[in-house]
Amino acid sequence: MKKLGYTVLGILLIGLIWYLFLKSYDYTIRFKANTFPGAINQMLKQWDLKAGTIDKTEQNGSIYQLTQEMSFSDSIHRYEWNIQPLTDSTSRVQVNVTDINHSFSNKIKVPFSDTDFEKRSRRTVREFMKALNEHINKFKVGIVGKDSIEASYYAYVTVKTKQEEKALGMIKDFPYIIGFLKENNIKQSGIPFLQVTEWNQVADSVTYNFCFPIVYNDSLPKHKEIKYKKNKAIPAIKATYYGNYITSDRAWYRLLDYANKENITVISKPIEYFYHNPNQGGNELSWKAEIFLPLKEQGIE
Repeated sequence: MKKLGYTVLGILLIGLIWYLFLKSYDYTIRFKANTFPGAINQMLKQWDLKAGTIDKTEQNGSIYQLTQEMSFSDSIHRYEWNIQPLTDSTSRVQVNVTDINHSFSNKIKVPFSDTDFEKRSRRTVREFMKALNEHINKFKVGIVGKDSIEASYYAYVTVKTKQEEKALGMIKDFPYIIGFLKENNIKQSGIPFLQVTEWNQVADSVTYNFCFPIVYNDSLPKHKEIKYKKNKAIPAIKATYYGNYITSDRAWYRLLDYANKENITVISKPIEYFYHNPNQGGNELSWKAEIFLPLKEQGIE
């Protein structure tokens, strides 16, 4: 009996040492989000915290784990966000929170009272949940499945930018390219599209070609920035996107989730076809884009 008591005491002591000195966080909050992980990831990176300041946001390798440091009036908190996909349109989020300057005292207080640290942590997470819900109500993504990207000949410019600024780049270059085509009587043969050639998912940077399909002829004028290229038809998986084109990249992540679920090997170089001119205004949820990810099994790099 005495031996059993020593065993139990040893286990409790080990647990207490782990809790006070080895556990890397002070408090955990969990919630369910009605969207896919990529949308949560991007919203966290663009989130403007109202009740404090986000000093740093780091993606820990995959899109499913991010760490943020936040400054409040009297302390610095670290939020570790862990995102787990549940279904095609839902995710589970676990947030591990640490008060960097008062971690030890919080671990002592948290089990026995509802501390100001816990209340602030819950308010902060609720603030994010509200911002996330507002964001996901502004766009729709639907998976079509396997399809193909049509062959085309096109004029294009190459742009390197942050992922969230790609639409602003297109707005700037749209009249530039259209003016060149009209000035030289070059006939368009389709809607404009964006062809990503590099996508850094950690740094959220992209290099893309902004493309305008044209009718080929052998006397096209040369230009120092506007080039010409021909693409053959490419097998791909496809999604439809409705919303502001600033956030059409949310469909990229949705397609990656779909490819992973269906064991489809793809190349992470999205192609977007735009059916609406944002300069004409209107309801953003009516702005349509078709988004493709090429299949890698075809040997296309």
